[in-house]
Amino acid sequence: MYKGVALSVLASVTFGILYFFTIFLKPLDSEQTFAWRMLATLPFLTLFMWWMKDLKKVSEIFWRVVKQPIFLIWLIISSFLCTTQLWLFLWGPINGRGLEVSLGYFLLPLVMVLVGCVLYKEKLSKWQMAAVALAILGVGHEIWRIGSIAWETVYVAVAYPIYFFLRRTFKTDHLGGFWWDLCLILPVAFYLGFIHSDSVALMSLFPHLILAVLGLGFLSALGLGSYMLASRYLPFVIFGLLSYLEPVLLAFASIALGERVEAEEWLTYIPIWGAVLLLVIEGILHLYKQKQNERVLAKNVKALNDRIDS
Repeated sequence: MYKGVALSVLASVTFGILYFFTIFLKPLDSEQTFAWRMLATLPFLTLFMWWMKDLKKVSEIFWRVVKQPIFLIWLIISSFLCTTQLWLFLWGPINGRGLEVSLGYFLLPLVMVLVGCVLYKEKLSKWQMAAVALAILGVGHEIWRIGSIAWETVYVAVAYPIYFFLRRTFKTDHLGGFWWDLCLILPVAFYLGFIHSDSVALMSLFPHLILAVLGLGFLSALGLGSYMLASRYLPFVIFGLLSYLEPVLLAFASIALGERVEAEEWLTYIPIWGAVLLLVIEGILHLYKQKQNERVLAKNVKALNDRIDS
């Protein structure tokens, strides 16, 4: 559980940094940025998997396809669901739609919690129920305020839970499955990076883009690799609720990039931030209680040993 929590937090922090990192990728447009992100992420992900001793998962999926060619259809669907989200993640801030995308990440944990409770029969603690109530208040206010939901918001909130649910169903919920998600999109990335655009020429004019792309690949591999591992180690409900750290960081990054939170929007964001705070408090109380139990146990063991010695 703790390993999953640590990986989820690492992923959220990395995504927050990555959202802000888009300013270093100018003058690449969203399609060029997506292409180079895919091309640069796969080598770093492969190194990450080698370090984690997970490369065997890649060959396991390959042999599943050899034995069951129809399994390739699922891999293509999985790649589409995953990589369109990765495209949207960078398209948002580049095109001034960062807050719409971040709202999708606000709504995403609620959908993940719903999936966990309905499909996996997972239970919520009192703190988690309070966090969900605050999140519903914030998201509900935003829907009421604008009268509709942007397509970016809907796609983030709905497609990701479907993706993670199907990954568990088809048993590709590991880094090997994610490696194939990126591998299958490489033809599209090559087309966007070398044929459809003049990004190579741009890199010759703006040499800083080479370092920026390498940084993009490293951060993407670290964040996405950690995120995929966390989705495997954590129950759906906990994984979903921990995801609230990410939209908080994305909202701050969007504001830092020049977007504004209007006065009428604060009732959306304050309850969400309150939900994150409740989860942090619950985590601290859980750790404190665990430490107390460990001290009591150590004290009882010491007393028992003293009795035996006497």
